[in-house]
Amino acid sequence: MTSLAVENDPYILAPPNPNSPVVLSLWISPGNTHPNAQYRDPVWPLAPLIDSPSTELATIYWQGCPDPLLAQVKQTTWTMINGRLRPTYLLTRGSHSRARTSAADIRDTCNEWMRLARWLHARRLSSLTDCTDDMWRAYIAQRWGDGVSRDHAARVCGKLTDLWAFDQLSARPAGVTRPPWDVEGIDDFLPAANSPARGENSTEPLDPAVLGPLLVWAIRFVDDFADDILAAWAERSRLIAAAEANPAIPEGQAVLAEFLLPNVRSGRGLPSARMHGRRGLARSYISAVTGASVKQIDHFVARNQLSGLANEHPGPCPLEVPVSGQINGNPWRERMDFDEAASLMRHLGTAAVVVCLYLTGMRPQEVQGLRTGCCPDPEPGAQGSASRHLIRSQHYKNVVDDDGNHISAGEAREVPWVAITPVVHAIRVLERMVPDGELLLSASHHDFAFQRGRHGALKGSGLNKRIEDFVAWVNYEAQAQGLSGQVIPEDPHGAIGMSRFRRSLAWHIARRPGGLVALAIQYGHMRTVLDARVSSGYGSRSRSGMHSVLDVETALAAADTAARLRERIAAGEKVSGPAARRALTDAATTPRFEGRIVPKTFAKKAAAFLARDGVVLFDNPDAMLICAFKRETALCDPEPGATAPRQYACQSGCGNTVRTDSHARQLRERADEIDQLAAYSPGPLGKRLRHNADKLRTIADTHDATARPAEAAA
Repeated sequence: MTSLAVENDPYILAPPNPNSPVVLSLWISPGNTHPNAQYRDPVWPLAPLIDSPSTELATIYWQGCPDPLLAQVKQTTWTMINGRLRPTYLLTRGSHSRARTSAADIRDTCNEWMRLARWLHARRLSSLTDCTDDMWRAYIAQRWGDGVSRDHAARVCGKLTDLWAFDQLSARPAGVTRPPWDVEGIDDFLPAANSPARGENSTEPLDPAVLGPLLVWAIRFVDDFADDILAAWAERSRLIAAAEANPAIPEGQAVLAEFLLPNVRSGRGLPSARMHGRRGLARSYISAVTGASVKQIDHFVARNQLSGLANEHPGPCPLEVPVSGQINGNPWRERMDFDEAASLMRHLGTAAVVVCLYLTGMRPQEVQGLRTGCCPDPEPGAQGSASRHLIRSQHYKNVVDDDGNHISAGEAREVPWVAITPVVHAIRVLERMVPDGELLLSASHHDFAFQRGRHGALKGSGLNKRIEDFVAWVNYEAQAQGLSGQVIPEDPHGAIGMSRFRRSLAWHIARRPGGLVALAIQYGHMRTVLDARVSSGYGSRSRSGMHSVLDVETALAAADTAARLRERIAAGEKVSGPAARRALTDAATTPRFEGRIVPKTFAKKAAAFLARDGVVLFDNPDAMLICAFKRETALCDPEPGATAPRQYACQSGCGNTVRTDSHARQLRERADEIDQLAAYSPGPLGKRLRHNADKLRTIADTHDATARPAEAAA
């Protein structure tokens, strides 16, 4: 019997019975149709809690919990699924604490509880109440024995503390004792800080040598190959439907003999398709082309012993669709092939994802949540920001309701993303691959080979695998097409994953303003829009989001520029330019950033660092100078409030210019390269090139004439 206080407490949950639903109806959104389970079931699907299309469906399997402790862990888990932590409890837990968390976090927390239960059971303890203060200390000390990072250990301690917190929200609590770290403080219970933190800013950007050809091939797929691939897929689908509808015809065997046997006698390949790692006869294709039924083909193959010939002598299955795509002025395919259509559709979708991820700065979840119609064409005659293509999307990170409960479905972004031309093209291609109203990356519609009707959008792990497969296809095709210079090399920091594109965008905007990778003009466009930071701007409701990632990368680049300037001065190089004195002062006072891993708190420090107008240094390798950026003297026309120059629009004669002896040497080397090019160019073009080379040498001569040692310039 429960007390009156317990009955009137809205945070206390009555104990479930064996027939109680695992997820109570109040936590299931109206559009969620995933099956629920009952309390007594050995498997609890948490899919009724999941509305995000990019999230893997989570499940709890109770066979991992020892029988003596099963009832207690199960009840506390049910309370966690359907209850809410008290606001008074959350006030002491930090700003990221939630009354209710995601399904994946619930599963992981339950698994951590079951791990504790197995440890207690191994010591012949049969109740959670047996986990006394001493047992907590012994368990946590042994828990770190396998080697975990300090951050992960802190999360584990939080999950174990939740066991005590949620037990208190049951009308019949098990009596879990409060962990000692929740009373004494967590620091003394964590392992040494010997491993890096994880997060957006700890992700290595993609190497320029990787990203350049990857982006070239992705845009090539979207712009040049898409029409051919989509036409081939439509024709393949038509042929399969025709084959399935074909009845057996009297002349079927004769038609098949006429179509196949000449190839057998001459040794030419038979129309084949890949199945389970082998090539076999393309039965649907042959059926649609000849009019024979699939069953007639099976009889013909058996009678003529053709089953192994298609694998030994595979032949094409040409489709009657035009080929318009080209590589270097030549058709990329002689004919589109029935067997290749599904894999090409898969690669086309992957290419569009690469374009969207890299050229917007969206988080992977946001790209996975896009639907058809998300990027409408601007209204005719619209001016200014209204004439841009805008992407309306959902965002999912840290989305909660007014009570602090996690919202799996996310929420609409208050400010849309700005879509540049390649992104618009990629979205249009994805819209042609799925029905109206569907997710652009619908898992069921992008399952071209098997059509298994999967849930939501393609998941992160699957998309990462598709990117690797796309790279493998590109490298094979590049070699076959004689384009060895467009092969995508292996990235020195590991696999190309979805999470690396966002950091890479910021890295290349900050570090490669002139476009040493692909689409230099797009970098300039994005820097302009990002710096605007207004409601019609790029990617965020505030300075957080993509702006903070860019701020971090730009601050790191500026710190590296200052460090390189110090090194050059220490090596005896001289400096010139109207901003030389400011640059030397900044180089002497800017700390060098050691390493690449930066904590989340660094974003605010980076923004404050960049706001120091006039004393932040930016390297411009294409202009061969350093910009000691000051808005009022900048000739690159920066936006009001901009914290970085428009390096792609660098102007000669700017008051922010600084050069060293190294820059003068680079100017002369570039001039020599241009002279060599001019020697093989037609008259007017060669004359212009030689004029440009002379201008570079003049700038270098001016440096030599005006440069001073650091002591004299300071």
